[in-house]
Parts: sequence; C-alpha cells; structure tokens
Amino acid sequence: MRAVLQRVTRAQVRVAGEVVGALDRPGLVVLVGVAPGDGTEQVELVARKVAELRVLRGEVSVLDAGAPVLLVSQFTLYGDTRKGRRPSWNGAAPGAVAEPLVEAVAEALRARGVEVATGRFGADMEVELVNDGPVTLLIEA
Repeated sequence: MRAVLQRVTRAQVRVAGEVVGALDRPGLVVLVGVAPGDGTEQVELVARKVAELRVLRGEVSVLDAGAPVLLVSQFTLYGDTRKGRRPSWNGAAPGAVAEPLVEAVAEALRARGVEVATGRFGADMEVELVNDGPVTLLIEA
C-alpha cells in the first residue's frame, strides 16, 4: 500500500460536478493506492501514520489538532513507467481487492477519532486542493 499525504488548507473532490468530499479547514489529503497482497497490516500502518505523523503546522498530528482528512483512492500510485511511453498498471490491485482496503483505511482513521471525507472509488474524480507549505510525503506499507 502506498499513501501520498499532502498538507492542505482546503480541498474537495467532485464527481460529475457534484462535491462528494471536502475539507473546509486545514488537514491532510491522502491518496491511497493498493497493491496485490495488501491487507490488514498495511491498512493499520497507513492509518496510524496518517493520524499520528506530526506534519501539520506547529509540528502536530491530525489527532493532536483535530484536523480532518480527505481520503482518495488512486491506483495510479502503482503505475510503472520504467518501459516505454505508456504506464503499466499491473502493480495495482484490482478494484474488488482495493476498494474494501481503501474503505478499511477510512474506517481505521474514524476509529481513532479522525474526521474523514472521501472521494468515490472507481469514479472519474476532480481533486482540488491548496497544498500548504508545500508538504507532501510518501508512506510505503
């Protein structure tokens, strides 16, 4: 599992022009990609890191600040661009495997008391955000 964390001042996700998830105050946008073989261990590691990394202003975590998270599935995090001009998506788990694991990350964050908004799995999404800093980190689980 890979997760890209971006510290933001605000963010939103639209599907077909409709806002399906949004942050109206500072927090994190988390893009999550799932690989074949990922499971509960990766879900828990990503959720813990997202909740506890001290990356918000003042070196506080999402939990410390009571900050929200916008979680968006993104299989393209496993795109392989080493050969040719067209990425290969073979490193990404199929939707039937990935969707419940992305939802499990959201639920694991909520269980820790984090406010979580989400995109819509498998949809053509428009993600709009204002990166704060900019701060962008990669978590590999």
